[in-house]
Amino acid sequence: MSFFRNIVDKFKQGLQKTREAVVTGVQGLRNILTGRKLDEELINEIERRLLQADVGVKTTAKLIDGLRADFRSGTMENGDQALEYLKREIAALWPAQDRSLRLAPAGERPSVILMTGVNGVGKTTSIAKLCAQLRKENKTVLLGACDTFRAGAVAQLETWANRLGVEVVKGQQGGDPAAVAFDACSAAKSRNVDVLILDTAGRLQTQDPLMRQLTKIRSVIQKQIPGAPHEVLLVLDATSGQNALRQAEEFSKAAGVTGIFLAKLDGTAKGGIVIAVREVTDIPVKFVGVGETPEDVQAFEPGAFVEALFAGAE
Repeated sequence: MSFFRNIVDKFKQGLQKTREAVVTGVQGLRNILTGRKLDEELINEIERRLLQADVGVKTTAKLIDGLRADFRSGTMENGDQALEYLKREIAALWPAQDRSLRLAPAGERPSVILMTGVNGVGKTTSIAKLCAQLRKENKTVLLGACDTFRAGAVAQLETWANRLGVEVVKGQQGGDPAAVAFDACSAAKSRNVDVLILDTAGRLQTQDPLMRQLTKIRSVIQKQIPGAPHEVLLVLDATSGQNALRQAEEFSKAAGVTGIFLAKLDGTAKGGIVIAVREVTDIPVKFVGVGETPEDVQAFEPGAFVEALFAGAE
């Protein structure tokens, strides 16, 4: 129970802006529902609040339809019951699903994690957070700087690597990213590291040449290390709202994404984007960034997320 409570507390920190805006603030759900008699006007207000939090149109409609049906049948009469209904139904949106980090089979190494996403989503910082988590588990990590288009991206990755005590394989600026992936895979095998994390150029989902380059990188990895990449994580910026949903849809088609790292959750008042991502794709959210430091990464756990989202003010 204490472990679950720690997870909830982490989520509460990351969801503070969302909770204040949508749940616990003066006009938040908790305050407008607690002790209130339920009516059609209040149900409409709940709907507005859910949409405001970027929960998503389809999911909001499903929640409101169920709530309204219970109200009209007389099985739900007050706001307190509505709050419990929302918590229960939102938690139920996530089926039993493997949200653990995919690694190579026991006894085999390296495990290869391919990181992708558009520019500005916090991809490099997310790599640092993931690296710090793996280092905490006593795993050896090597980074591959496959974003050869921006010198700043390589420099930022090297800065994090120095802080975390890991090495980076890099190539010449403007060089072939797939060649860097090849060299990184070779180095990971020769050094017998546990995990290789490959950064890739930030690309818009509409940029066909860059998406094809990503396919080429995957092909090189597969030839070098059978079964790799074991995990393809798409980094999404939680503050970008509906644009993040479009990215999730397109990258899932083109890149073989196996998991989502939702960055900057602490920077938005629309934490419902976690729910909306579930609405548009079956790809599991595996990690969320809940702060600025490398330690501020949290494995996603639906029950803890919902508990934190609807927690009362401190």
